Amino acid sequence: MGCFVVWRRMAYFGDTMAHSALLGVAVGFLLGLDPMLGVGVATITVALVLVGLQRLRPWLPLDTVLGILAHAALSFGLVAVSLMVSVRVDLLSYLFGDILAVTSVDLAWVWGGGALVLGILLTIWRPLLATTVHPDLARAEGTPAGLVSLVFTLMIAIVVALAMKIVGILLITSLLIIPAATARRFVATPEAMAAIAAGTGVLAVVFGLALSSYVDAPSGPSIVVAAALIFVVTQLPWPRRQLH
Repeated sequence: MGCFVVWRRMAYFGDTMAHSALLGVAVGFLLGLDPMLGVGVATITVALVLVGLQRLRPWLPLDTVLGILAHAALSFGLVAVSLMVSVRVDLLSYLFGDILAVTSVDLAWVWGGGALVLGILLTIWRPLLATTVHPDLARAEGTPAGLVSLVFTLMIAIVVALAMKIVGILLITSLLIIPAATARRFVATPEAMAAIAAGTGVLAVVFGLALSSYVDAPSGPSIVVAAALIFVVTQLPWPRRQLH
């Protein structure tokens, strides 16, 4: 997923989805739902609102719309959580992640939602890649570019909801972007970049959790620090071996 976010230059869109997650947490508590389900509903709603605004108000710059939605959703969420005096909410665990707060129900959501997203991604890989590389040509060849983009937008919303407990609302986008940016230097095909980005993400989580355990730091930021360090190391000008 992060590869398409990088290719489509949708980092700010990922932030918008992530910021709306806190509003979903508040909605989940108010309606007595699982917070992850509330986050899913909120992020999907914001994604649909964004698509609607793009079609109904095409003269509004996309970055402006994303900025309005991101900050409005985050502010509404903070206000709603502060007004829930009967419910104690650990905002830091939602904002920056807390691996110790993950329950068996959360794991079920992650496995089930991850399988769903992966299945959809494999199904729409070709048309999604076509609309990413050349949208006009893809439309001319009969690819439903609008539908494909909408499905991809909803997939990002689902990923945001799934990753909330692991890396936190404020850091989700970084874990989408950094592994993909790391892989970009070493590959020549989209499929290879996706595979290496996924592997880099796994390494970042493993090393990040080890760092978190060793220095007693929050898990979410530690994972992002590990991902950033891997990116920096891979971008160094390593000397090439000379063939004799």
